[in-house]
Amino acid sequence: MLSTTTATASTDGGLGPRIRALREAMDLSLRDLAERSGVSAPMLSQVERGETSPTLQVAKRIAGGLELRLSQLLRLDEDGAVTVVRAGERRNGPVAVAGHSYEILTPPLPGQRAELSRHTLAPGAVTGGPGDPPRHEPGSRETALVERGSVVLFCDGERYELLDGDCVTFDADLNHHFENPGPEEAVLLAVLSAGLRRS
Repeated sequence: MLSTTTATASTDGGLGPRIRALREAMDLSLRDLAERSGVSAPMLSQVERGETSPTLQVAKRIAGGLELRLSQLLRLDEDGAVTVVRAGERRNGPVAVAGHSYEILTPPLPGQRAELSRHTLAPGAVTGGPGDPPRHEPGSRETALVERGSVVLFCDGERYELLDGDCVTFDADLNHHFENPGPEEAVLLAVLSAGLRRS
């Protein structure tokens, strides 16, 4: 039996492109993933291009850098066309910055063009600060539902007050942010659809 330091992860030609798609979905450069995983950028590049198969130990480190378990990276957890993300398996955004924290509820599947996230805003908190998601790619659309509390959306110079249960859809490549003007915590769900063209 091979040890995890010498056994290689079976790629069946798909692991490299999967790693690249997952990395790009998280908006990470090769250098970013190298820093997060402890695997060198040249090695990551070779794996993504299918020039080498990573050992299980290296694959485990790459998975960690992508915030996945090794079994998720190798698709051992997947069963057909349905992927379930349990409550305890959500990926967290960066540590709360100025009272804004968020979780990504959808799995990081290659080719996925929409992402569901849950944002929590403390009283007076604003999204769009350091550590928050970058401005979205051209053509992106966002739909946000206020799950609890009230928020104000500032989008392209306009102000929109949103109360508990209100839903808004807007062009997410425009300059925008949410604020919580109330005395209570606010929670909103956001669906980001990437790269859709405006009609």
